[in-house]
Amino acid sequence: MNNITAEAEVWAKEKLGGDSSGHDWWHIERVRRMALRLAAATGANAFVCEMAALLHDLADEKLFGDEESCLRDIRSWLAERTVAEPDAEHIVDIIANLGFKGGGRSGLTTLEGRVVQDADRLDALGAVGIARTFAYSGWKGQPMHDPSLPVRTSMTAEEYRTGKSSAYNHFHEKLLKLKELMNTDEARRIAEDRHRYMESFLLRFEAEWNGTDAW
Repeated sequence: MNNITAEAEVWAKEKLGGDSSGHDWWHIERVRRMALRLAAATGANAFVCEMAALLHDLADEKLFGDEESCLRDIRSWLAERTVAEPDAEHIVDIIANLGFKGGGRSGLTTLEGRVVQDADRLDALGAVGIARTFAYSGWKGQPMHDPSLPVRTSMTAEEYRTGKSSAYNHFHEKLLKLKELMNTDEARRIAEDRHRYMESFLLRFEAEWNGTDAW
């Protein structure tokens, strides 16, 4: 299977190598490494986890538009490389149901799906998660912080994707919720530490924003 994962790596690099939204090749590589780590800890199928991790953002509608068309491309790509149909369908199902989408998606029922979801969500936490949040907000043309923008507490997928927000609000609308959404014990342990780091960052950010420099 190593040649197939190597080809998937090349494809992901071709599609995402120039990305500046925080969904670049290095995000894919971090998610791949974490997915393999969690697969080893849980006994999940490492090939399915690695492939889903490598290809997971190639069907991201905010990057490539029509999700269904992208999923068909991934399915065809896997078929051309004679990936066993059960594995191929499993990989595509994980990719199709991975995203946060305002918190409304919960279609992952397999251990492998939960592992890859944890790996992807862990990359949205901690120091890297903070950096990715500001990169993504800049890419979308959103402000770093605007106190006049209320934090959205419930959203449809469309509102989550297209509504007005800020980098600061994104922490409260998504990132601080992720710790409680982890599926595996190892991911929960990692998330606890990364979550605390983000909380500390936000306290300091708020203090500096307000000019108090006390946290």
